[in-house]
Amino acid sequence: MNKKIITLSSIILSTLLLTGCSSCADKKIDAAQAATPTNPNKQNDYPTRDRVDYVFNCIAKHGGKLDYVTQYACGCKIDKIAEKLTFAEYEAASTFSMLRSTPGENGSIFRDPQQAKDLRARLKEAEKYAEQQCFI
Repeated sequence: MNKKIITLSSIILSTLLLTGCSSCADKKIDAAQAATPTNPNKQNDYPTRDRVDYVFNCIAKHGGKLDYVTQYACGCKIDKIAEKLTFAEYEAASTFSMLRSTPGENGSIFRDPQQAKDLRARLKEAEKYAEQQCFI
């Protein structure tokens, strides 16, 4: 009977220690993230699919040559844009940019609002910053 109690106690104690250690580790990571000047969660909220799409479009704009230098530079560029814009801002700005050439009243939704103009300007600034940082 004593042996069963000791075994059960050791299992419970081990579980508590493991749970406690994992929650302590999470708190240390959260504190480290809060201490960084740029929040890594902001930079990493871009879905992989959108990052890859951006890199492929960037490679196509720069000659379509699928070499390491171009891939690295284009990957760097989307990372630098992610430092400046959240994914929601980037997505809205790129949508406004792509659809602003729609003719007539249908296109005015994407051309005329102040929000669209501001987001397009912020995207241009972020892209200019990215090109300077990534040497593309």
